Amino acid sequence: MVFALGVVLFAVGIGVSIALHEAGHMWTAKALGMKVRRYYIGFGPKIFSFRRGETEYGLKAIPAGGFCDIAGMTAIDELAPDEVERAMYRQKTWKRIVVMVGGIAMNFVLGIVLVYTLVVGWGTPDRVTPPTVQVSDVVCIAPSQTEDGTLAPCSGSSPAAEAGLRQGDVVTAVNGEPAQYWSEVVEAVQASSGSVDLTIERDGSPIDLTIPITEVQRFVTDPDTGAKESTTVGAVGVSGSTIAPPNVRYNPIEAVPETFVFTGDIFVQTGKALVQLPTKVQALWESIFGGERGLDTPMSVVGASVIGGQAAENDNWALFVGLLASLNFFLGAFNIVPLLPLDGGHIAVTIYERIRNIFRNRRGLPDGAPVDYMKLMPVTYVVIIVFIGFSLLTLTADIVNPIQLF
Repeated sequence: MVFALGVVLFAVGIGVSIALHEAGHMWTAKALGMKVRRYYIGFGPKIFSFRRGETEYGLKAIPAGGFCDIAGMTAIDELAPDEVERAMYRQKTWKRIVVMVGGIAMNFVLGIVLVYTLVVGWGTPDRVTPPTVQVSDVVCIAPSQTEDGTLAPCSGSSPAAEAGLRQGDVVTAVNGEPAQYWSEVVEAVQASSGSVDLTIERDGSPIDLTIPITEVQRFVTDPDTGAKESTTVGAVGVSGSTIAPPNVRYNPIEAVPETFVFTGDIFVQTGKALVQLPTKVQALWESIFGGERGLDTPMSVVGASVIGGQAAENDNWALFVGLLASLNFFLGAFNIVPLLPLDGGHIAVTIYERIRNIFRNRRGLPDGAPVDYMKLMPVTYVVIIVFIGFSLLTLTADIVNPIQLF
């Protein structure tokens, strides 16, 4: 029940994000004297609509976006006699850019509001205190493993236990190298032969242990391809985890600068995600046909809503709010990409027209005609097809092999 509620709430959050994006276009267009014919959330068959003034507002059946129909967005739009002077393409460059940026800005503003809520309500990760690498259990060593991760039965004590390693020990170094994450311990042990040197901390005192290595068969994920391969690695019979320090809490005033610092961190991650987006296609495709679904693979609104449901079910509302904030930043940043039909594509055309006219005017020539969008349609169609294909790919992966955080 809580899971379903979380899914619905996150879907509503996505709907609000889309609605505010389109409202950003509408409000700026109206404020700058342009005519907004229609403002709709969703696509496909109309569920309902109503008119206020010169604008028709409505909801459509497919919750996959929305649109704001501004009269004369391009020179190929058909215009009523009363729309000619108010057509968007006839307006000054700065006005057109403000309208296109209006939607992007709404996503950024909403994202910042959500981050502020996160900072005040739950705090943010401690950037000063390093995480703790802690031993969870000292166990026997299974000689082999199946591709799905199941370990073969085992018995007896492990080399780690015989060397004196205990549950609760904190690992500070492996083979003389500092360890900040449990994955570093695992990689170092698997790559070792003969023995491995661990430096641990127990009751505040450092202890050095040398643990003999046992060679076993394991399936290891290739970091480049994401494929699992059966190989022989080292093992000592220990499991552990990385324990992050508690979040730092802030009062409402202290939260203001922290909000912008944390937003900057999210922007960096968003930029990396955008750059890496094309490289994730293969991983998504393989996940549909039985491959492991990476936590860093893109997801559809369905997948995001499912994770929102998982967060609610596990009472992790900080993750819920943070994910919704990240989604807004991604939506805003994605729309900056200078490709039609994205907002960034319209901005690029507007800037091109302005630069072209500046050079024409310097040569004593009048402004050139508006860009012929019909000539850009082949490229636009390619972009749309790629977007639709990628959306279907992420949707299929989210249905067949969804990301599981818990």
